Amino acid sequence: MIKIHSLQELKTALSKEKDLYLLLYKSGSDASNCAYKNIEEAEKEVSNIKVYVTDVANVRDIHTEYDIKSAPSLLEFEEGNLKNVVKGCNDKNYIINLFENKAFKASGSDKKPVKRVTVYTTPTCSWCTTLKNYLNSHNIKYREVNVATNQLMAEEMVRKSGQQGVPQTEINGQMIIGFNRERINQLLEINE
Repeated sequence: MIKIHSLQELKTALSKEKDLYLLLYKSGSDASNCAYKNIEEAEKEVSNIKVYVTDVANVRDIHTEYDIKSAPSLLEFEEGNLKNVVKGCNDKNYIINLFENKAFKASGSDKKPVKRVTVYTTPTCSWCTTLKNYLNSHNIKYREVNVATNQLMAEEMVRKSGQQGVPQTEINGQMIIGFNRERINQLLEINE
């Protein structure tokens, strides 16, 4: 893993690499140490993946540029743009799958169109955690929206579904209320 010391250094790396990962971690944090270790081990097992690291305790301009409010967070860049954020300490095998999927796509072998997935959550919702774990286990990339802290997105969610409860999942414009595994599998083409 290659250390990044500033936003400018990251932008220079992005101008050369286009596709890369950046781990934002906080030294001394158990979750960050766990994420660092698992990502470092996963990187060794997957070829053609570039992983950079930044300690947010020392570098303060990157996480604000990309509106990242928690560490550890693994940022995935594609064509120089932020594509996905994976928060927390994830299992090494999950990270390997994430990296292998990226390497697989880079080889041009993946013909399936990518689905736009947004998960509306709150921090205290246990079904939200179950839903996110389910999506992670199937290596589904999604954008998480915490409606407890984002009133505009909460209103947007209610406008789309007519419901206030969470979790809610939007897949390519279709709303799913609650953790409806059958409907999620159908829309995401997951075969169990």
